[in-house]
Amino acid sequence: MSNKKKMISLNEAKREVEVTSKRIALLHLSYAKILIEELGEEKGRELIAKAIKDYGVRIGQRTKKEVTDKGLSPVPENFTRGESLRVPKFGMHDRIETVEVDGETRSRAYGCVLGKLWKEYGEEKLGRLYCYVDPAKYMAYNPNCKLIHAKALPDGDKYCELAVRPTTKRERRDFSAKNKDWFYIDK
Repeated sequence: MSNKKKMISLNEAKREVEVTSKRIALLHLSYAKILIEELGEEKGRELIAKAIKDYGVRIGQRTKKEVTDKGLSPVPENFTRGESLRVPKFGMHDRIETVEVDGETRSRAYGCVLGKLWKEYGEEKLGRLYCYVDPAKYMAYNPNCKLIHAKALPDGDKYCELAVRPTTKRERRDFSAKNKDWFYIDK
């Protein structure tokens, strides 16, 4: 038996992340569609919101622990230092760039694999509910900030554009409340 490590190309690694991302997109689409079909639009969306919030909270709490275990404070600049659950650098998007819009630093992601798949199925609206994981994970990491979609591929935009913004007292209250609509936070 050899101890040699097998190396793969960056393109192969990107393809493997894309495969996993498409499966996550389909998983979300499947459970969301079934919830709405079985329970109706209102109750289905309510349960999807709970599930996405729980998912985001788990990511945010784990990220916060990883960051604070490194002796760092849970501020937006340190979010990506929590490495186990961050968005992959390769394979989920065609490319990402940082831009300034009206004095605000934003990340612009082109070709989101999830968004493209939802569009292929004609399910952008239902798929978009997954994207609420972003404000949820940030608010669980640090309740004083949120990651919002200023633009989103599933909303018909050409790319996703994300910005970190401070939360309001109402947003923090609504996010922490049980059975409260919090999707408005991503505006």
